[in-house]
Amino acid sequence: METVWNIVMVVGLVVLAGIFAGLTLALFRLDLSALQRKVNLGDTRAKKVYALRNKGNLLLCTLLLGNVASYTSMAIFLGSIINGLIAGVVATALIFIIGEILPQAIFPRYALRIGSSLAWLVHIAIVIFYPVSAPIAWILDKILGQELPTIWSKKEIKEIIRYHEDAEGNIIDQDEERIVLGALSFSDKIVFDIMIPVPKVFCLEVDQKISGKLLSEIKSKGFSRIPVYKNSPDQLVGILFTLRLLGAASPLGKKVRDFVTSKDLVIINGTLKLDELLNQLIYLKKQMALVVGKDNTFKGIITVEDIVEEILRMKIEKM
Repeated sequence: METVWNIVMVVGLVVLAGIFAGLTLALFRLDLSALQRKVNLGDTRAKKVYALRNKGNLLLCTLLLGNVASYTSMAIFLGSIINGLIAGVVATALIFIIGEILPQAIFPRYALRIGSSLAWLVHIAIVIFYPVSAPIAWILDKILGQELPTIWSKKEIKEIIRYHEDAEGNIIDQDEERIVLGALSFSDKIVFDIMIPVPKVFCLEVDQKISGKLLSEIKSKGFSRIPVYKNSPDQLVGILFTLRLLGAASPLGKKVRDFVTSKDLVIINGTLKLDELLNQLIYLKKQMALVVGKDNTFKGIITVEDIVEEILRMKIEKM
């Protein structure tokens, strides 16, 4: 009867040691920052694991002590059953297969699931080993400090998005991938990168007379806002709102200056970042900015629509 009891204890202690070894790999494989995000999203399993994982050094000391204590106790019980070379071979086989290989192959693969399921066991182990593990953990905390959070760079986040979109059973579709990547990239670009250059910009001279031909041309262009200059395009004086001109009772014979407003004139440098410009236009409640170079020469225009297209990575066709 005693032999059977000893065998049961040996097997039980090897399994327990394997659980501690597997939990060490599984729990410390889980990133603390990722767990925090899951907790914020209401993941109950992550909440259980985070409570343990947040006590990094105390958890590590507890699991390692549990592993070592289990193997030491196992050796005592195994020595009462068999001795010598056979005991060494049996112990090695048990530790190798049950105590190391199986838990290290299984636990990390299902880290969150197993970690949350065995959280109660870890809490018990923390209480049992606390008198020994707590002082060691305190020393480690003082020497090493708190665990640093994982911060992803933009390039890494982009790669993660691409990976999830390409993965089988993905939760991110192509449109979402395109928009997210565009949103992460547009702030790295400047106005010069996406602006409409001067040769493609339709402008009017402030003293130009309104004729039927000019009205037809303005209608055909379809622009809601037109830059207005005096003498040369480098001398910008205002913006002509097309609707204001076309809605006038009798615009023919009048000059462009009669329909121009200067208060809506937003002039920016072409080296301005796109995210800064978008915030500026939103704050000013404007739709378009005129772009100048370092020498204050007119280089082109940029609209909120251009920035949105850069984020969406697609052309927005006018209705």
